[in-house]
Amino acid sequence: MTTTAYRSRVETTGAGFGGLVRAELTKLVTVPRWLLTLAAAVLLSVLVAGLAALGAGQDNSGGDGGGPPVAHNPLEPFQDRGHFVHRELTGDGDLIVRVDSQEGGGWAKAGLMIRAAEEPGADYAAVMVTPEHGVRFKSGTGTDLAGSSAASPTWLRLTLTGTTVTALESPDGINWTGVGTVELPGLPAKTLAGLFVAVPDEVVVTRQFGTESISGNTVETTAVFGSLAFTGDLAPEWGEREHPTGPAVTDDRTGYTVSGTAVTVTGTGDLGPDMFSPDATRMTLTSVLIGLCAVISLAVLFITAEYRRGMIRTSFLVSPARGRVLLAKAIVIGGAGFAAGLLAALGSFALASAGGVVPPLPDLFAWPVLRALIGTGVMVAAAAILALAVGSLIRHSAVAIALVLLALLVPQVAASGLPLSAANWVERLTPAAGFAVQQTVARYDVAIGPEAGLAVLCAYAAAAMAFALWRQKRRDA
Repeated sequence: MTTTAYRSRVETTGAGFGGLVRAELTKLVTVPRWLLTLAAAVLLSVLVAGLAALGAGQDNSGGDGGGPPVAHNPLEPFQDRGHFVHRELTGDGDLIVRVDSQEGGGWAKAGLMIRAAEEPGADYAAVMVTPEHGVRFKSGTGTDLAGSSAASPTWLRLTLTGTTVTALESPDGINWTGVGTVELPGLPAKTLAGLFVAVPDEVVVTRQFGTESISGNTVETTAVFGSLAFTGDLAPEWGEREHPTGPAVTDDRTGYTVSGTAVTVTGTGDLGPDMFSPDATRMTLTSVLIGLCAVISLAVLFITAEYRRGMIRTSFLVSPARGRVLLAKAIVIGGAGFAAGLLAALGSFALASAGGVVPPLPDLFAWPVLRALIGTGVMVAAAAILALAVGSLIRHSAVAIALVLLALLVPQVAASGLPLSAANWVERLTPAAGFAVQQTVARYDVAIGPEAGLAVLCAYAAAAMAFALWRQKRRDA
C-alpha cells in the first residue's frame, strides 16, 4: 500500500521585506521616549541656532575694511582690492597692453580692467597674467576663466561693446586668442578703464588646541606695462583708486609712473576669492551636532534594546533571514535620521536668516545652501546607520554610543591642535569628513569637498553595516 504524505492547505509565508520595514517603523513610533528623542533632536538644534543668531546680530560692515558691502554673492566671499590706475571711458573702447614684467610671487596679478566705479564691489571685468598660473579672466559676476599658461612678457586685450566685455591674449600682439566674454548689465555709460596690479597677503595660520590665530604681512607687487594702445572716448587724465585697507595691511605702498606709452604700477592687496571669510551657513548648521548626538543614541538603542530584552529572537522567528531584519532597521532609522537632520537644518537656517547671520531665505534655493541643508539630513542618516551597525556588533549601548561619537567628534577636536596639513588629512580620512557637506564657501582650511566628505562618511556606514550583516549570521541572537 502506498502512503501519500500529508500536505497542509495552510499557506506559510515569511514576512515580506516591506512588512519588516513596516514592523520596524511601528516599533519606532510606538515607543514614546524614542519619538521624544527625535523631537528633542530637532528642537534643541534649532534652539541653539536661534540663541547664536540673537547673540551674533547682523553685520553689515562689508568685506574690505570700508566702503559699501562687496556686491558679490554672499556665498562666494570675494576680495576687491589691489591697485587700479585708470582713465574715464565713455561708451565702447578697446584696451591693449603688453605686460613686460611683474614681481610679487606666483599669484601676483597684472593686467587690464574695466569697472563701473572705484568703490569695492562695483561691477568689473579684468584680464590678467600671473607668474605661475598663466592668464586669467575675472569679473564681479563670479567669472573666473583660465587662459594659456603664459607669463610675462605677454600681450593682453580687453574690449567693451555695450555692456559686453571680451578678453583676449597674444604672444606677439598680432595673433589674438579669446580668453572669455562676460555680460555686465550694470555698467554705466561712463566707465573706468585702465591697469591694475594685485597680490595675496602673506598669511600665517597658527593652531593650538581650541584656538587658532591668523596673522599676515602685506606683500607688494610691481608690474611694468608697455605698448599701451587705448582706443575710444577716453579722458586724457590718469587717476587711481584710493587703496582700501585690509586685515594684513600695515602701510599704503601704492603708486604709478607714466613714461610715454609705458606705465609702472605698484600696489598691495588681492583681487579674488576671500579664503579667510567665515562660512556663516556652516557655523549655523553646527547646532545640528546636538541633534546628531541624540539620533546616534537612538540608533544604537534601536538595536541593543531588543538584544537586552530578548525581543530580537521574535524578529528572527518572523524573518529567519537575519540580514533582512537589520536592513529593515537601517532603512527606518536612516529615514528617521534624515527627517530629523533636515528639519533641524531648515529650522536653524531660518532662525539664523531672520537674525541676519546667514543669507536671506531666498538664498535657501542657492545650490551651496541647498546642498548643505539636504546634505545635513543625509549626514545624520548615515551617522544613524553607522551607529546601528556598531550597536549590532557590540550589543552594549553605552560602549557603542561612545565609539560612534568619538569617531565623529575626536577628529575635529584633534584637528584644531594639529598643523593645517596634518589636520586636513585627519578630516579627510575619518568619519568626521561627513561634516564637510555643510560648507558653502571655499576657505583656506577646507580639507575635502562637500560631496566627497559625505561620501567618506557613507562609505564608513556601508562598511560597518556590511560587517554587521556578515557577523550577525554567525552569532547567536
